Amino acid sequence: MEINLLEHQAEFISSTVRHTGLVGGFRSGKSHAGVWKSITKKVAMPGIDVAYYLPTYPLIKDIAFPKFAEALDSINMQYTINKSDKDIITPYGRIICRSMDNPDTIIGYEVGYSLIDEADVIATDKMQNAMIKILARNSVVTPDGINATDFVSTPEGFKFLYKFFVKEATENKHLIKANTRDNPFISESYVQSLMDEYTPELLQAYLDGEFVNLTSGNVYRNFDREENHSDRVVKENDVLHIGMDFNITKMSAIVHVIDGNIKIAVDEFTDVYDTSEMIETIKKKYGNHSIVIYPDASGSNRKSNGKSDIQLLKDARFTIRKSSKNPFVRDRVNAMNLAFCNSKEERTYLVNTNNCPRYTESLEQQPYKNGEPDKQGGFDHTNDAGGYFIVKINKSKYTTARAR
Repeated sequence: MEINLLEHQAEFISSTVRHTGLVGGFRSGKSHAGVWKSITKKVAMPGIDVAYYLPTYPLIKDIAFPKFAEALDSINMQYTINKSDKDIITPYGRIICRSMDNPDTIIGYEVGYSLIDEADVIATDKMQNAMIKILARNSVVTPDGINATDFVSTPEGFKFLYKFFVKEATENKHLIKANTRDNPFISESYVQSLMDEYTPELLQAYLDGEFVNLTSGNVYRNFDREENHSDRVVKENDVLHIGMDFNITKMSAIVHVIDGNIKIAVDEFTDVYDTSEMIETIKKKYGNHSIVIYPDASGSNRKSNGKSDIQLLKDARFTIRKSSKNPFVRDRVNAMNLAFCNSKEERTYLVNTNNCPRYTESLEQQPYKNGEPDKQGGFDHTNDAGGYFIVKINKSKYTTARAR
């Protein structure tokens, strides 16, 4: 069986890990790849059924049936489409098409392979429930011993596929991204029509195949977890520069090192109860290092155990670098975006995304609300902490309060 495929489609079909995902822009050939992988799995496992899932039954009629018919006709394979049972019968066995709209209906059959099309179209909690049901059905012993469940979808923000493939990445998962422009059969006028009508965020998702916040603009729009990643970790003689945000039960601190002109976030402390606990936590892990704190200026007014938060940090013999008041939010955000700059030559801020998972997630997902960075989603704590350091270290003059 010989199939003409684009590079990302071939990579998807040839992948043998337990979970392979292909996310891409409109018309990048995602469903085409999903259909062909389902067919190749069916041929490789005669007598073992496979399953193909879509968000609704109308999409099975409009997408799955026509695409399977076109593919099977192209290789002269006989088949019968049972529209009432939503099955495609081939000489090698069934391709079972099911809807994820009501996960409770995913019962009564067993397969050896599953393909999920447009996983991000439905709500995340419903997709999670559907996934549990789909995995339960995918139990027939296969020739290679792997019951794979794969995905093809347009990325719809930070939903199920982002959580599954990015936030919860493992060696058993492989994510492939496809750009609409990768499809040579798409006209330039189609691409231009998308560019004329969509916002930059929508273009990143529906043209470039990237995970972006689609509800509103991202605050830290220049941050990219790949382009701004560093493997740098804390070394023995490093001076640690720690940005700190004060919030009872939600204190955050982002640990940085400075290499020449490059600032690198190398560790994080999140959901710490109060300043006293934060001091204890930092000293326990980094007590042998010189430590400089860049705090929220409001810490001069907040009281813990009868002392201000800033005074507690001084008493802990940390070096404190702060201003009398916090910078304007827009100045802090601009400083961050300039440091994350998309231009490699001008990029001065990197993040060890492995050591700073919460910070990474917050940088990617914090949106604007009513023209200001949203504080309702909980993404502001780590971002504010990192921002206090960046905006301060980039100024030539600062106030230094040293412990005596």
